[in-house]
Amino acid sequence: MWIQRTLSCSIQKALQQFPAVVLTGARQVGKTSLARHILPKADLISFDLPQHVDSARLDPAHFFSSFKEPLILDEVQYAPELFRYLKVLIDSSPKPGRFLLTGSQDFSLMQKVSESLAGRCAVLTLPTLSLVEINPDANLSEADQFAWQSGFPALWAERDKDRELWLGSYLATYLERDVRNILNVSSLRDFDRFLRALAIRSGNLLSYSELARDLGIAPNTVKSWLSILQTSQQIFFLEPYPTNLGKRLIKTPKVYFADVGLLIFLLGFRGWRAVLESSQWGAIWENFVIAEVRKMFLNAGERPQLWFWRTSAGDEIDLLIDLGPQRFLAIECKTAAIIESRALKGFREFHKNYGAASIRKGAIICRSDQSYPLWEGGLISALPMAGPQGLFRWLEVHLKN
Repeated sequence: MWIQRTLSCSIQKALQQFPAVVLTGARQVGKTSLARHILPKADLISFDLPQHVDSARLDPAHFFSSFKEPLILDEVQYAPELFRYLKVLIDSSPKPGRFLLTGSQDFSLMQKVSESLAGRCAVLTLPTLSLVEINPDANLSEADQFAWQSGFPALWAERDKDRELWLGSYLATYLERDVRNILNVSSLRDFDRFLRALAIRSGNLLSYSELARDLGIAPNTVKSWLSILQTSQQIFFLEPYPTNLGKRLIKTPKVYFADVGLLIFLLGFRGWRAVLESSQWGAIWENFVIAEVRKMFLNAGERPQLWFWRTSAGDEIDLLIDLGPQRFLAIECKTAAIIESRALKGFREFHKNYGAASIRKGAIICRSDQSYPLWEGGLISALPMAGPQGLFRWLEVHLKN
């Protein structure tokens, strides 16, 4: 079953403007399938096959002359030698839409893109499926099901797949292929422990020294392993808003998993009821909301300016979407259905410090099935995750205005 991907429009626009488009993303998010769907008649060369890597490396001129354009080059991180020759080909004929490259984003891939294809290609990131792509009008129960299932297309295209078996196999493959290949991690068991320890800290301030101490590894190893997870699109960081107007601000980033279903799997839950009853539930919900907002921007081909804000006194806003100089959409995440006035404290403090115009609109994403106002004049509202009164529609409206 084909699931329409929102990023398709951005890829097609990019192919009309650039000689090459680089489509990155974690393993199994659907990069190859999407490339085939967008260019159904194009030749596809997969560098997962060693014979293609060897042919391209030994005689790139003959290799490329064997195929017609447009050409899909899949998993190009395995053939880094090609990038210099691609540069020559593109410079000789810079017409748009010649090459669509896909790859799991890692050090070698992005380094080669920066070195050889800067200014010659568009770089887009395909995340796992978003809730909007599966069901934009999802009610609370359907949103919960999506979070549990994860956004990996294989688990939605074939609903009879065993979730636990598939995600377990995905992790094993990821550890063996990406982690071992990128930085030659000697102990995959230690890295697996690290991954699960990081899952417990999702939505929290990141402490390198604490992670290192708990796992018995060096802080520099923690930083190196975090880089692996980030560049292979398994996690992302949210940086603290850096402008200080008289308050002592937290300067430590927060860490989130790119797919909340994988996070839930790593935490070891055996059913959704256990998730709701867990002490981790608030952090999981926050990760879910923020990851879906990030997907919305990535699927539009954009690199958003996203922050969180927290003072040393504990006043905070979970997510700030930068609209310009000190102008934001502000989002808090709460697992309650009915929001009490004390939940507005962070908004009030932000207003006090940055002025009444600093928040264009604010929202608390909660477990309600409908929206309702929380602030005079409709400045801040409680919103459900999805549906006609939900977060995604709210973002569409206020990002345009």
